[in-house]
Amino acid sequence: MPADEQPIPSVWARPRKEREQPVLSREHIVAEAVRLLDEEGVDALSMRRLGSRLGAGATSLYRHVTNKDELFELAVDEVYGELSLPELGDPADWRAAVAKVAHGLRATILRHPWVAGKLGEAGLAYLGPNVLRRAEHLLELFEAAGFPLKEAGRAEGTVTAYVLGVSTAEAAWVSMVARSGQSAEEWAERLWPAAERAVQDFPRLRARYAEQRESALANENDEAFDYGLQRILDGLESRLHTIS
Repeated sequence: MPADEQPIPSVWARPRKEREQPVLSREHIVAEAVRLLDEEGVDALSMRRLGSRLGAGATSLYRHVTNKDELFELAVDEVYGELSLPELGDPADWRAAVAKVAHGLRATILRHPWVAGKLGEAGLAYLGPNVLRRAEHLLELFEAAGFPLKEAGRAEGTVTAYVLGVSTAEAAWVSMVARSGQSAEEWAERLWPAAERAVQDFPRLRARYAEQRESALANENDEAFDYGLQRILDGLESRLHTIS
C-alpha cells in the first residue's frame, strides 16, 4: 500500500465503531483509564489491567480502542475537557482571560501529572475535540484583542509552550513527591540541607535559596508561574500596540 494510503495511527483519524448494545462505552473506558493513571502512573496502564478494573476482558476494550497509544490520546483529551474557558466580555480584558486559561491548564496538569509526560508522545492527541476547543478559545481571545489570525496563532503557541514547559517540571516534582510517600513540605525540608551545601560557593543562589525557604512552597511556585506568564503577556501587549 502506498505511503499516502496508509492509515494514520491516531484514534481521531478513523471512524468510531460501537456495538449496537455495548457492554462498555468508550467514555467509561477512558474515565477509568484516567483514574488508573492518576492513582498509579503511566507505567501501570495496560489494557489487561484496565480491563480488570472494569470487570471486562482486554478484548472488550479493543472494540473501542485499537491499542494503548489510542487510549493515551483519549485520556489526554479527557483531562483537557476539565478546563474552564472564560467568555470574553470586553476585548480590553483579554490579558485576564488568557491568564485564567493558562492558570487553568497548569492546575489541570498538576492534578494529573502523567499528562505532562504524554503530551509530546500521545500520537495525534492535539486533534482531540477538547484540546482543539482550548486552542480555538485562545485564538478567539487573541483575535478579539486585535491580533490578526496568524499572530494570534503564534501568541497561542507561545503561551501554551510556556505553560507546558513550567508545568512539566512541576509535574515531575509532584510525581517524585508522591512516590516518596511524604508531603511536598516534608520532602523539601529533607532536601534543603543538600541544596544549601550545593550553593555555598554561589552567593546569589545562596541568597535566593534562603529567601525561598522562608516562603511557602506552593505560594512560591504560584508566584513564579504568574511572573513568567505576565512577562509574556507584557510582550504580547507591547506587540499589539505596534499592529493596532
